[in-house]
Amino acid sequence: MVELGRALRARGYDFVTVTPETHARVLEREARPARDLRDVFGWSRPFAEDLLPDELLRLARAANVIRRDAGLFRSEVRFSSLGPHLYVHSAFPTLALDSVFFGPDTYRFAAFVARSLGPCRCLVDVGCGAGAGGLSAAAFARRVVLADISPRALRLAAVNAALAGIEAELVESDVLAAVSGPVDAVIANPPYLRDSASRVYRDGGGRYGEGLSLRILRESLARLEPGGRIALYTGTAIVGGQDRFRELAQKLCRDAGASFDYTELDPDVFGGELAERAYAEVERIAAVGVVAVLPG
Repeated sequence: MVELGRALRARGYDFVTVTPETHARVLEREARPARDLRDVFGWSRPFAEDLLPDELLRLARAANVIRRDAGLFRSEVRFSSLGPHLYVHSAFPTLALDSVFFGPDTYRFAAFVARSLGPCRCLVDVGCGAGAGGLSAAAFARRVVLADISPRALRLAAVNAALAGIEAELVESDVLAAVSGPVDAVIANPPYLRDSASRVYRDGGGRYGEGLSLRILRESLARLEPGGRIALYTGTAIVGGQDRFRELAQKLCRDAGASFDYTELDPDVFGGELAERAYAEVERIAAVGVVAVLPG
């Protein structure tokens, strides 16, 4: 899979991954087989075997990432561009319980982390998924740990680290439980929705999906070295103009003696979720960033 990513990059491949809603609309607008590499490895369109150059077809088969689909073929992964690197992740649609998601939240997360971190000894990307956050911020740290509870996510994160030429440790871990040694920086972009299908990459638990974000914040503050920081990108449900997640996150930071910086990064994300029963009282879902720093 690493060789496949390198071969795509050598051919100038570039693709920005959009929201699932936008992706679905683009495909519905013109239902057709793939015509180029972006159609195959970006838009997840079915393709004829002779569309791919021999080298790419050989590498895709060796990586076991293509399957037959109604007389054509389809890639089971996508490759997306972020900064100078390509990242492999799950193909559209991400229906499997252990899908590895990459999309607009990933781009916002990487930008937020770049603004929020400084030099550190050990950076841990908790719930790393495809690894984009930790790999994008690797220049800040001497040691980079990509941690996730999903073996599938770690497999793809390892590919992405190799594609980026970045040395990173891959750890199967529930939050920080299996991460060894001192940690002075944590970043996280956890699932923050309520998902009726209980997909790991989407369902954050709690009343409105905030449960995992609060747990990561609490456990990170308990684990960080003096002067350490956490940069948490997540979503919050606004009910009657009130942001309950902010109140709970601020209390966790106050109890830990940490500073608290809170920014609403996007006032309206995943609006389609408001049609779900779990969000009957919610007026909007906002993307937010929390930066908490322990005293030195």
